[in-house]
Amino acid sequence: MTARIGVVTFPGSLDDRDTQRAIRLAGAEPVALWHKDKNLHQVDAVVLPGGFSYGDYLRAGAISRFSPVMETVIEQAKAGLPVLGICNGFQILTEAHLLSGGMLGNDHLHFICRDQKLRVENAETAWTADYEAGQEIHIPLKNMDGRYVADEYTLDQLEAEGRVAFRYVDVNPNGSLRDIAGITNEAGNVVGLMPHPEHAVEPLVGSGRTDGLPFFTSILKKLVNA
Repeated sequence: MTARIGVVTFPGSLDDRDTQRAIRLAGAEPVALWHKDKNLHQVDAVVLPGGFSYGDYLRAGAISRFSPVMETVIEQAKAGLPVLGICNGFQILTEAHLLSGGMLGNDHLHFICRDQKLRVENAETAWTADYEAGQEIHIPLKNMDGRYVADEYTLDQLEAEGRVAFRYVDVNPNGSLRDIAGITNEAGNVVGLMPHPEHAVEPLVGSGRTDGLPFFTSILKKLVNA
């Protein structure tokens, strides 16, 4: 049976179609989910894609966190459903308290778009198992509110528990504390990161790299072997 991975579309989502394409390239079936629909339609995993949901009014991801679909996503994520938040999706996951910390505006106060070098710190989550710990990859980055912040206690806890999933290398593009580019929850089923792996899945489109494809093959293998 083909694994079904849902991609939620919020008002202002930009990368939902790209994410669906990445899922299809990995060999799974993408399922479009609508923000007003609480029903996840029996998907095996969920991706919250990038964009500017609700125009990032109030705070990035703050309104989407209360969308009807998120009520079910939060409930199911706590029960073990794999969830990936990309850029705006990462912001939504912090607003929903499925991931620790929060996101603020870039320290230089400008939108940034670049091919970003990352180091994989945790290769044992549902979304990173096809990487190796310490592996360096290049993933496109584009954000305005990408500065990851948390109090020192939370940061120390993330470090001690191996919950920093990705770290910026060479350049910290937005002032994120401790160069954190992505984190995971304790169970490893919920992962969020600011860079966009869906834009690095085939050599002729996007960045010209395929460094992002293992996100989607990782979850596929986990679902198939579950």
